[in-house]
Amino acid sequence: MRRAKITRKTAETEIEVEINLDGSGRYDNQTGVGFFDHMLDQLARHSLIDMRVRAKGDLHIDDHHTVEDTGIALGQALTKALGDKAGIRRYGSFHLAMDDALVRAALDLSARPWLGWNVDFPAQKIGSFDTELVREFFQALSTHGGITLHVDRLHGVNAHHIAEATFKAIARALREAVEPDPRMAGVLPSTKGAL
Repeated sequence: MRRAKITRKTAETEIEVEINLDGSGRYDNQTGVGFFDHMLDQLARHSLIDMRVRAKGDLHIDDHHTVEDTGIALGQALTKALGDKAGIRRYGSFHLAMDDALVRAALDLSARPWLGWNVDFPAQKIGSFDTELVREFFQALSTHGGITLHVDRLHGVNAHHIAEATFKAIARALREAVEPDPRMAGVLPSTKGAL
């Protein structure tokens, strides 16, 4: 069963994440940050990873700790659910068009975290949500999920569209990478013998 549940408690947040890599994209995400919940819903739906997130954070300060710690917990859940990674495709990439926005995402579930980020936003906020937190979330996800992740905004003038296209592009790349490869059943997708 490629499922995982992670609970993370700090002085700033309490996060609980449950995922099923072999799901259908069902989601139930409640972080207290409306726009972020909407983005997590997109991540689940388009990756086909069932996802349940519960977060309580110090939102009276700002959204930063809640968003970042959710990324940490989700990355840890991915690592746990993937196990030794035998039989997966490992790599994924996708170009996602959403109205004016075009975002490219490419990733490797290599256990070597790296974030190449070329996504600029034309506005600092989407409603009350700080756009810089999109990068913070994916930095935490890539670090704690052991993901080499490259994301590039190729076009886009609307901050909401750019953010949503980013989450959806990464979701589609992740969907490809975690899928079992029928030609590699039980085989580790590496010549090193470990990932």
